[in-house]
Amino acid sequence: MSCANCALGVEKALNNQPGVIMANVNFASNSVLLDYEPEKTSPEKLKQVVQSIGYDMIIDDDEEVRLQKQEMQSRKHYTELKRNTILAWVFSAPIMIISMIYMGHSHGLLNYLLMFLALPVLTVFGRNFFINGWKHAIMGKANMDTLVALSTSIAFLFSLFNTIYPQFWTSRGIDPMVYYEAATMIISFVLLGKLLEERAKGNTSSAIKKLMGLQPKFATILKETQYVQIPISQIKVGDIIIVKPGEKISVDGIVTSGFSYVDESAITGESVFAEKREADFVLAGTINQKGSFIFKANKVGGDTLLAQIIKMVREAQGSKAPVQRIVDKIASIFVPVVIFISVLTLILWLTIGGSGQFSRALLSAVSVLVIACPCAMGLATPTALMVGIGKGAQQHILIKDATALEQMKRVNTVVLDKTGTLTEGKPVVTDWIWLKEQRINFFERIILELEKRSEHPLASAIVDYLQSDDHNIASTEESYPIDIDLFINEAGSGIVASYQNDTYWAGNSKFAEEKCGCSLSDKIYKFERIEALQKEGKSIVLYGVNHELLAVIAISDKIKETSLKAVKELKNSGIEVHMLTGDNISVASAVAKQLGIDYFKAGTLPADKEEYVKELQKSGKIVAMVGDGINDSQALSRADVSIAMGKGTDIAMDVAMMTLITSDLQLLPKAFALSKKTVRLIHQNLFWAFIYNLIGIPIAAGLLYPFTGLLLNPMIAAAAMAFSSVSVVLNSLRLGR
Repeated sequence: MSCANCALGVEKALNNQPGVIMANVNFASNSVLLDYEPEKTSPEKLKQVVQSIGYDMIIDDDEEVRLQKQEMQSRKHYTELKRNTILAWVFSAPIMIISMIYMGHSHGLLNYLLMFLALPVLTVFGRNFFINGWKHAIMGKANMDTLVALSTSIAFLFSLFNTIYPQFWTSRGIDPMVYYEAATMIISFVLLGKLLEERAKGNTSSAIKKLMGLQPKFATILKETQYVQIPISQIKVGDIIIVKPGEKISVDGIVTSGFSYVDESAITGESVFAEKREADFVLAGTINQKGSFIFKANKVGGDTLLAQIIKMVREAQGSKAPVQRIVDKIASIFVPVVIFISVLTLILWLTIGGSGQFSRALLSAVSVLVIACPCAMGLATPTALMVGIGKGAQQHILIKDATALEQMKRVNTVVLDKTGTLTEGKPVVTDWIWLKEQRINFFERIILELEKRSEHPLASAIVDYLQSDDHNIASTEESYPIDIDLFINEAGSGIVASYQNDTYWAGNSKFAEEKCGCSLSDKIYKFERIEALQKEGKSIVLYGVNHELLAVIAISDKIKETSLKAVKELKNSGIEVHMLTGDNISVASAVAKQLGIDYFKAGTLPADKEEYVKELQKSGKIVAMVGDGINDSQALSRADVSIAMGKGTDIAMDVAMMTLITSDLQLLPKAFALSKKTVRLIHQNLFWAFIYNLIGIPIAAGLLYPFTGLLLNPMIAAAAMAFSSVSVVLNSLRLGR
């Protein structure tokens, strides 16, 4: 594809096919993101559609093979472009030098020399402009190749006529000028611009290449009784793989034996090496250190976390920002409008100046065709997005689509879930107060069975506490199995179940009183203990049977070291910070005070969080919700921008518009900064692309000639057009630095 109009043509052709729900063609990456119904169409049929309009499409089920083919085609195209550019300049330079020496004069034999030097430039090195321009013409369409082909062919044919039949003009007292240098230099400059553009465009996908470089090519697996090395594409779920010191881990899996430390910084962003022993997860693309271990593959190919990240980044880079729709509409009519302006320029010059101004009229019309640049507009948005989204991936910020990046710039309010976002998300039991002295071991076994069935983060803390080596709850004669029934889990409030005609429950105070009928008013002493624990910022779980309170459990979740700094940075940048938690007011107040958060709400259920976000939006706020992506799904879906906190395989990429891979909340201010810089870059690119055309086209048409005598040479126009495209790409690449 040579310009934005090519991309729009392919996109329109694909979107018109039955079964295609959406097709987004990315001119910057030469790729298409397709959403289609398999029962109505197929990649093979869509490939035929693309071929029917003069292009081709690489399709392959194996992404690695597809990317290799694309890379091979890109290298082939770049090599051919480089050769044509060099040879075009070899022939064009002598033409330009000779024309400058004999400027303003016509020489019969010299003109023939210039003609023969120009022929290879147009027919060989620049033939693709004419081939592509003709393909579009027979389909009733126009693109950048149309402008180049029209301008150069007009200049060449006019010069050819004056070379062969100069008498037509001399008989009328007009010197028959030739413009072979204009025709050849237009092609040479445009080819040079395309070469620089292709080279720069290749750098916009460097993030994807780096991510792909994390994955090794081969792995050593156990086959029958011996270890053999195979390509990672042949690894299957269940294969046993050995990892030696210094090797990259090939696929996701679970350690079965051995011990080592693994550098997971490339995936999770954690700088400290992760300890790996039996039953621990390992991730593809991470690097083993000095130890050695064996693991069992449980996710291979496109299912690994690394593959999912690459896929997400690639799809995000292929998506379109809302502003791109406006650009697409302008680009679709840009070339026909430019051709109209060129014809109008020719007519006006001849009308005002007569036939004596034909040469100037022709040069001005050609300059208009050459200086107009749809490429700059077509590259303005996608190149900035590719660099921005790629930069985010390198900083462990996964952006789902361009809309999220553009929308995030408008956010003025951030709502943070407490557990797992502001805190470590690994609560531990710090206090356990029994109100009953008998059958403690039995009651512990009951609550263990209850909490095992709960999905609440605090439940895991109780389970870990009761199953720890220091707390063996099966040490007495009461070791028979506990088989509870009628289990009910009320999200964010508590759990209840029946066993041997008794009802056991665990939850917050509101749940204990309203749902379980436990009167807490006579537990004044215990309430004082509870209040003291809550002031320390601890969460309280009440455990009881029927209407009786059995125990008070205090659980603490440590605030992350980076949370305070992240909140400060957000507030300093003018963003209002709110906190939501299912904990009671005392715990919420303690955490909010430590972090300097002015707005918070305690005791919130999933529906309450969504309602809180909705109320903020009603008051005119643009809200970003940050949570774990699962428990906060209602609020995340309601927010203007949804951001999931993740770590390793726990990433909820399907839920949120954006995912922060690590547990470091300082990535959040970075994500906002990245959004602002990327959107600013898009606006800069679009501004210069439009200003360039708005100023360049009138000057090329000769608007300044009556006042200054300035008439733009088509060669200069071609150089300006080439520079405009390259400058847009280079401006986008600044973000990478």
